[in-house]
Amino acid sequence: MAWKLAQSPKITKLLIAPGNAGTAEVGTNVNIGVDDHAGIIEFANKENVDLVVVAPDQPIVDGLCDQLRSAGITTFGPSAAAARIEGSKIWADDLMTKYSIPTAQSVAFSDSGLAMEYGRSKPAGSLVVKADGLAAGKGVILPETNDDLDTAIIGMLDHAAFGESSSSILLAERMTGPEASVFAFVDGEHVSAEIATCDYKRIGEGDVGLNTGGMGAYGPPEFWNAELAARVRSEILEPIAKALVAENSSFSGVIYAGLMITEFGPKIVEFNCRFGDPETQILMPMLESDLLDICHAVAENRLSEEGVVWSTEPHTFVVAVSGGYPGSYPTGFEISGIENASEHGVVFHAGTKTDENGALLTSGGRVLGVSSSGDTIKDARTSAYAGIENISFEGMQYRRDIAERAVQD
Repeated sequence: MAWKLAQSPKITKLLIAPGNAGTAEVGTNVNIGVDDHAGIIEFANKENVDLVVVAPDQPIVDGLCDQLRSAGITTFGPSAAAARIEGSKIWADDLMTKYSIPTAQSVAFSDSGLAMEYGRSKPAGSLVVKADGLAAGKGVILPETNDDLDTAIIGMLDHAAFGESSSSILLAERMTGPEASVFAFVDGEHVSAEIATCDYKRIGEGDVGLNTGGMGAYGPPEFWNAELAARVRSEILEPIAKALVAENSSFSGVIYAGLMITEFGPKIVEFNCRFGDPETQILMPMLESDLLDICHAVAENRLSEEGVVWSTEPHTFVVAVSGGYPGSYPTGFEISGIENASEHGVVFHAGTKTDENGALLTSGGRVLGVSSSGDTIKDARTSAYAGIENISFEGMQYRRDIAERAVQD
């Protein structure tokens, strides 16, 4: 997002908190953590910041946008009330049920015994276990057996696998079909033009292993068409915007609808109240409009005056992660090959930093990735992998099947 905001001819100064080695190349990093709400507000006032764009889920759910606006600071991002659509899967499920927005059949539990009893009444492998609150994209488990289901339930409810976020859970019907992540800017009941992508959550090729914060993405999906887009807009995006207004939780920001395209049509897997990762790394190159203009318009409740135009050019993004991720992993390894990788696409940083000598080092599980475009998804995919293959650091791993299913031989 910093990369895209920096391209606006209207921007004079871009400050990123806390930032990484990549954001330092497009703006000025500020050593303030996203959980330091008072520090962010004080800094924004001190620097006479004209607009604050709140990107991560936790500060949004915790009400940072509300606090900024209360301090008189123009802010892009939804209220804590609207952010419940991501912050509580149970609240979101109740909302969708009330307003007939298509989603999986789900039942909420806070008692492991009752949850396991319910689970045993269903066929093995037919349920998904979801932590109610935020869990860094890892709070969803797809058990294949009844024993696996019991383990997941006990882990969340009795052993607090995700802390307070898993003090309550949803047991949801497991849906089948292709998945898509659909994004649109929302200002009350106004919904901008939407864009669809596909992401990869599992660590292993063939979608096996643990969930991660995202291993890659591509778009537009090979199965996406005008008819499907119209259904998603009329059955999901516009109804959810109106539902939130009706519940005195009007949404202002960007909404992410994680979908399953079932035999009965598109259904919601989950909503997010912000740009998704790793989808944003292709969304920003695909956004033809000025992101600064859009964010300002949303923040001032005039999105209807602002055109939002997305490119249909295929894009692919491939993530490189630390060895051991999403479990424990070491950091501090030097990264090489960025310049050569940049010849094939845009290198977006995540868990990176520079040391006192200017060397680029790993500092997180998801380290960086390469986002590339092409005339076809095959071309975009080829470029992204040509880029990532130039990068190296100790323990580096990445999936080799991103966008593979979309390539037409």
